[in-house]
Order: sequence, then C-alpha cells, then structure tokens
Amino acid sequence: MTSPYSAARWHAPLATTGLWALAAGAAVFWALRLASPAQAVAAAATMPRPSVAADSDSVARLLGVLPASRTAAVAPEAASRFALSGVVADPSQQGAALISIDGKPPRPFRVGSAVGDNYVLQSVGLRSATIGARADGPAAFTLQLPVRAPISISSPG
Repeated sequence: MTSPYSAARWHAPLATTGLWALAAGAAVFWALRLASPAQAVAAAATMPRPSVAADSDSVARLLGVLPASRTAAVAPEAASRFALSGVVADPSQQGAALISIDGKPPRPFRVGSAVGDNYVLQSVGLRSATIGARADGPAAFTLQLPVRAPISISSPG
C-alpha cells in the first residue's frame, strides 16, 4: 500500500512554490530599484585655459604639410609616371610604343605624338622609347622594356 504523502506527489508543488518565490523576488527588486532616488550627476569639471599660442608652421610640419619651397623637390620624377609595355620599331623612325601613364592601361603612341601633358615620343628603339619635351629637343628620359626571365621547359624524367 502506498502512502498518500509519497515523494512523487511533492515535485509539482515545490516547483510552483519556487517559481512564485522567484517572481516575488524580482518584483521586490524592481520596486526598490524604481523607488530609490536618482543619483545626481556631478557637474562637469572645467580646466583652466592655457595662454599658450600654437605655432602654425610647426603644427603644419607635424601634420606633413611642406613649405612651398620644398614641394617641387618632393614631386615624383616624371619618368616614374610612365611604363613601357611594348615597342614597334621601324628603320625609318616611324614606330610606335605602348605606354601606360600613372598606372592606367597602356595606350599606343606614334613617334612625334604627345605623351601625357608635357611630353612627346621622340623615337623608339628595339627595346626602348625616348621621351622629351619637344620632338626635336633634347631627350628628357628613356623608357626600357622590362626584362623577362626566359621560360624553361623541362621534360619529366
């Protein structure tokens, strides 16, 4: 015969009592939290203003701004803007060259045509192109085709 107060009958009432206790605890917590006075915010502290004036030239140098007299020396060299990709040389000096400007895709230029803003393609060689300010003036710089490593074909042994 089983007892009317067996352990199996106490699980549901214990769980219900525990849940009600948690709910009551949460209600008391929030009631005390909302009833407490709000904490006063401290006034912002103010610092005295220093009477030091900043040197604008020193600040400009610190931030990387160069004086006008030095900007021309820092400008990139003109030859570094151009890259030679290909050459079609002609014995009568009427060839063409594939030149890329400022990293853009290469474009074809014939001898005597304007390359960029201030330069002219003066002549082409087997692996080079000469560029100057004028077609009949002195050469400003010469572009060379990059040397590529030879392709070696090895047979599996």
